[in-house]
Amino acid sequence: MAEQASILHADLDAFYASVEQRDDPRLRGRPVIVGGGVVLAASYEAKACGVKTAMGGRLAKALCPQAIVVPPRMSAYSAASKAVFEVFRDTTPLVEGISIDEAFLDVGGLRKVSGEPADIAVRLRAAVKDRVGLAITVGVARTKFLAKVASGVAKPDGLLVVPPETELEFLHQLPVERLWGVGTVTSAKLHERRIRTVGQVARLGEAYLVSILGQGAGRHLHALAHNRDPRPVVVGRRRRSMGAQRAIGRGPHALPDLEATLAGLVDRVSRRMRAADRVGRTITLRLRFDDYSRATRSRTLRQPSSHTTVLLDAAQGLLAASLPLIVERGVTLIGVAVGNLDGQGEQLMLPLERPDDGGLDSALDAVRERFGSSAVTRATLLHRGEGFTVPLLPDD
Repeated sequence: MAEQASILHADLDAFYASVEQRDDPRLRGRPVIVGGGVVLAASYEAKACGVKTAMGGRLAKALCPQAIVVPPRMSAYSAASKAVFEVFRDTTPLVEGISIDEAFLDVGGLRKVSGEPADIAVRLRAAVKDRVGLAITVGVARTKFLAKVASGVAKPDGLLVVPPETELEFLHQLPVERLWGVGTVTSAKLHERRIRTVGQVARLGEAYLVSILGQGAGRHLHALAHNRDPRPVVVGRRRRSMGAQRAIGRGPHALPDLEATLAGLVDRVSRRMRAADRVGRTITLRLRFDDYSRATRSRTLRQPSSHTTVLLDAAQGLLAASLPLIVERGVTLIGVAVGNLDGQGEQLMLPLERPDDGGLDSALDAVRERFGSSAVTRATLLHRGEGFTVPLLPDD
């Protein structure tokens, strides 16, 4: 583990909403909500009114009546992400992207050529602003965990460096919710025992934390409370999954509409897989409901595949099995992901078992590559709108 604070966590501020404000001067300084049925993103002006990501659009407008609601433009967000990641890679070759709008950067080996990490962070923020037109917050610390915490504390549009000699002093004063893995359930368990700060967690024995949270969570939080995080910045790690999701608003939603949405998502994911020369074995269906609770269902194929028909058959089976839950709780978001990705060529199946859609997939990919992703679409998606999908990571 590096002894100096040389890991940067760079995180774009209110990313989708910021892109909208950048591209439309009329939106600047005004509350902006991206997504109507469900809030995909909110500007800081909207957040000041209590609007949060994943909140229902009706509630968001009630909290912030003056907000301007805009439809998502995923192509614009993808382009902005790629431009920001170019700035990251111009800063250091050691870049680990963790989402479409954030990354870890290791600048420990650049002191002789680029200066101190804090100075590099200042220039990084200026470069993103000048070249991409977006504000970005950067946290600098000795570990990935603490760098991410620092960026969260510094938001919005800030820079925070945590020197090694003050890291525990900084960390221990923060609420327990700043620890990775502390969600609503874990937070409630800790609060029941009057444990509210990271410092209080650090003073507890590991065995006690394990007794109230379980072995995995207890050991995990005990280590983080002492800033023990040996993970290095990993470059070039291939995605373990590819996926997309679509917010569909509050229902009721007819089954054909849900099936059409799912088909559109599978189309996009399978196309990205083929473009990356990847095949996958595990298909996961993700659902979010009216009460913001979530559920996942998955199925593992006998052979890895990137064929649209194979993946769609599996996803439709998962959707059919989930219908009782959907009817009972009301679905507001559907997502699909393909995991256990492999870069190897697809293993051939018996002739009678393998769908003959490889030529069709290739033909459709070629048309979309030449004329755009909307040049060919499924008949079931006509007049339903393109909707929006959210990639798990920016495409390189």
